[in-house]
Amino acid sequence: MTSPVATCPECGQPGTPTVYRDPNDPMAWVCPEGHRWRATDRPGWSPWASPTAVAAPHDAINTTTRTDPAQVDKDGRHWRIGTAGDVAWLAGRTTQGFSVTTAIPPVFEAYGTFHPPAGVGFDAHERAVIDELVSCTPDQPWWLGFLDTGAHDVVFPYAPRVSLYGDWPYVLVEAGPEQALTWRVGHMRGDGALPDLFFPADRSWLVSALWDDTWTDIGADVAVLTALRRNPLVNARLVGPDEDACPPGLTRE
Repeated sequence: MTSPVATCPECGQPGTPTVYRDPNDPMAWVCPEGHRWRATDRPGWSPWASPTAVAAPHDAINTTTRTDPAQVDKDGRHWRIGTAGDVAWLAGRTTQGFSVTTAIPPVFEAYGTFHPPAGVGFDAHERAVIDELVSCTPDQPWWLGFLDTGAHDVVFPYAPRVSLYGDWPYVLVEAGPEQALTWRVGHMRGDGALPDLFFPADRSWLVSALWDDTWTDIGADVAVLTALRRNPLVNARLVGPDEDACPPGLTRE
């Protein structure tokens, strides 16, 4: 039987501990619907707590109570958390192996990869990527996906996740290009800020970096890939849907 303290007071579903707490401070709990509350009868940290939550200060993120859809607060605004329905168009559509379609479903006109060129820092590289994508995309929201590896910033550690690829958990947030460049601190590929997956609301392109890759993949139309390739700071290259996506000079981890 589920302990009352582990049962969500809003929806009645079982909850799990979400953060390591001071031994004298009650832990926080979260249910599958994203509601959060604090235990009152069991101080101490839990071995089941999420390591992702430990990476960020507990009071650095202010989340709202989930209604429908889920929302989080940041920068004085409410932001919508994505659900499985928002990524249904790409979930289960990728392939196995080493080709670009391992990261990008085979629904685009063209494919490519990019990574910082020699001598160019992540800030300049990622700014160039976003600038080119903005110039090719009508004004609209972007979906930003932060992969929960347990060791990298997901911006909203208490938000519900969606599963993609090999059931990898992502925090998916509806935001925009400014947030893509400023919200997070460090990712799997280095000191940059870019989400691990992002795409505009019209799904005209998709950017995705897989867990073990040191580069980023993109699927889009030819015009977008052409714009990215023209910018030397982006360091983009075209790749066929059946080719090994690993760029020359890089290796898989």
